[in-house]
Amino acid sequence: MSSAVLTTDRIILDGTARTREEAIEEGARLLEAAGAVTADYAAAMHEREALTSTYMGSHLAIPHGTNEAKAAILASAMTVVRYAEPIDWAGNPVRVVACIAGKDGGHMAVLSSLALVFSDEAAVEQLLAAPDAASVLALLGDVNDAGE
Repeated sequence: MSSAVLTTDRIILDGTARTREEAIEEGARLLEAAGAVTADYAAAMHEREALTSTYMGSHLAIPHGTNEAKAAILASAMTVVRYAEPIDWAGNPVRVVACIAGKDGGHMAVLSSLALVFSDEAAVEQLLAAPDAASVLALLGDVNDAGE
């Protein structure tokens, strides 16, 4: 597995989920396929979502596991899945779901980096219109610096 938190193979521009639960599963499968988490992590992501919504505003949700799920995290990683149609996220429209697994607390800097991008309306529009995974990675590449 690459030491980069986000790589183009973990960016999907045409997600297939139609519900919040399906979107969490879609992101969790990518994290597991990357070797970043065990199969148990998806349940912890759903548990976190049940406790408090991970909707962040600006079409973004950032599902992640509970603190009790630390043992299920093998390496820090992030996935990004974009949806053509908004997903209802507890009453909020979400088009980008960034699932995060942070080894040794490494997710906080990644969350901060994402928050900066999504606080810029022009950057959000670029992300929603990006033609390929490499363009998305270029827009979000600072998360790799944050995750180190």
